[in-house]
Amino acid sequence: MSKIILITGGSRSGKSAFAQRLAEALPGPRAFVATCPVIDPEMNERIRRHQEARSLREWQTLEEPLDLAAAFLRAGSHSVVLVDCLTLWVNNVMYEAEQQGKTLSETEIAERCGPVLQAARSHGGTVIFVTNEVGMGIVPQTPLGRNFRDLAGRVNQTVAAACDEVFLAVCGQTLKIKPQN
Repeated sequence: MSKIILITGGSRSGKSAFAQRLAEALPGPRAFVATCPVIDPEMNERIRRHQEARSLREWQTLEEPLDLAAAFLRAGSHSVVLVDCLTLWVNNVMYEAEQQGKTLSETEIAERCGPVLQAARSHGGTVIFVTNEVGMGIVPQTPLGRNFRDLAGRVNQTVAAACDEVFLAVCGQTLKIKPQN
């Protein structure tokens, strides 16, 4: 049985850095599951910098934009698996659905979390998910933006409910919100 941790927060809140420090404090080999596709030169440079920062600390990077459950199988014997991030995974799943002329509902995205959480729980070791807390800002102007916010919020709630620990990152500081002491 794995220990599952969720780290959430806004953009540039320090959540990914905290997740990496937490993972690197744990023994054993580490796998980084990257959900971000390369969409432009600036994103390519961001990804390169992140990979470089991890390369010195013996991470194996697994690129997986859609099938997170399969990523846990590919992670094999790694005792620590860090998935960064669920919000981009939601974006990728939404995009795939749109390419098929479909719109995902909150129920459908929550159902997609089931196999991911089952694979995480079965993996063994420690699994750390990173996600963005997108519901604390303004209401998005477009229906697509509002659907993304709602789906990301549903994923966050679903995953947090299944996690052993949940942290909120704000201004580079983290607050443990589950379990409450």
